[in-house]
Amino acid sequence: MAVVITAPASGSGKTLVSLALLAWARQQGHSIQGFKVGPDYLDPQLITAVSGQPCRNLDICLCGESWVERAFHGYGGGNDFALVEGVMGLFDGVGNSEEGSTAAVARQLGLPVVLVVDAGGQAASLAALVRGFRDHDPDLTLAGVILNRVSTDRHRQLLEDVLERIQVPVLGCLPRCDALALPSRHLGLAPAHELGQADLRIRRWADLAAEHLNLKALLPLLRAPEMGEDPLKHIEPDHHKRPDRPVAVAGDAAFHFRYPETGELLERLGMPLLPWSPLANEAIPNEACGLILPGGFPEQHAEELSTCRTSLKSLRDFSTQRPTYAECGGMLLLGRQLSDLNGRPHAMAGLLDFSARRGRLQVGYRTLRPLRDGLLTRRGDQLQGHEFHRWELDTAPQNPDTSLWEIEGWRSQGRAEGWTHPKLHASWVHLHWASCSTICSRWDDALGTGNPATTNAL
Repeated sequence: MAVVITAPASGSGKTLVSLALLAWARQQGHSIQGFKVGPDYLDPQLITAVSGQPCRNLDICLCGESWVERAFHGYGGGNDFALVEGVMGLFDGVGNSEEGSTAAVARQLGLPVVLVVDAGGQAASLAALVRGFRDHDPDLTLAGVILNRVSTDRHRQLLEDVLERIQVPVLGCLPRCDALALPSRHLGLAPAHELGQADLRIRRWADLAAEHLNLKALLPLLRAPEMGEDPLKHIEPDHHKRPDRPVAVAGDAAFHFRYPETGELLERLGMPLLPWSPLANEAIPNEACGLILPGGFPEQHAEELSTCRTSLKSLRDFSTQRPTYAECGGMLLLGRQLSDLNGRPHAMAGLLDFSARRGRLQVGYRTLRPLRDGLLTRRGDQLQGHEFHRWELDTAPQNPDTSLWEIEGWRSQGRAEGWTHPKLHASWVHLHWASCSTICSRWDDALGTGNPATTNAL
């Protein structure tokens, strides 16, 4: 079964409800698998920290329906409970459509939804809001409503009466509590490692569920689905096994936007991960055959990164000899300069000719059409990715003759973007490796031969 925790809009409290249920389940000794709809990295970090096992993204647009199905049953089955946290409002998808929305995932998996409503300042109007969400799509089952930011007992009784008249169950009423508010950054919630007093917060979230949620009604909804096949089963190791090809992966407070399946897949294919912390001012491990620079918040640590001379020199030396994959924040480490949160520029590795500074938000799914053959892409491919950043590059529009690919999105004019050559892939765009076996296969080839395709390369 499992249940989807959703809301009319972002900021209603669905993450708080999800964390409270996860914390309570784990406190009681139950295993519970958390999922997140969409391409989010930050909410999954919190879900992972509270549940004790990696959160899995369910993203139809980025990964396709077959991956979502495999991931849900493969990772969710075998647990006591499972919970899916939605993204934005229930029906919010790409642009003005429902494509990729929480509702689309709930329909595909046949899951009931629980609507978390910010009840602050609400009275009889609550009925109109909830009735609209209940009746908008007859293929969805609304299991009930959890009311958030309820101010007093009188307010709670009033709202329960309102929902009783339209025959919608109330599954909980959370009081207004600023002490439980989740801190945020310029791209959303703060990462899990920035939460102060994490153990105390988790205990409070568990207490919140025990005291204010109707667990008797919610627990049957949280039952985990039947066990499915291993989601990575379709990607088999090379039968003619080569020696291991270790891969260094940047991972610290500046670089932590990663899908867990990427590392699991690389390990399975004989590419064990080697942790590397640029912020620790250390060299890339000598045994690394390749390097992955994931996204994160390097702008938040730009000044410190600029002083890590051992890390930056090691990166410069490594990237001229071995395959390097960099996306979003990881790419910013490769430029000449990176401006911090206060607009002050700091020197980076200088491998790519750009400076980066705060700009306007770029967010959305992207269709990717490679313009040339490179480390991971071939001309004629079409891939799906996701872009989400507030920093921009000071370079002029890139030349299609030297760029990685052309990218397009909803109401986003097609443009050339990124860099590639036989040993480099650098782009703003995030990819999901585990749902696209071609990516890992080409990365494996590059590590194994040291000579990926060079057609039309720099």
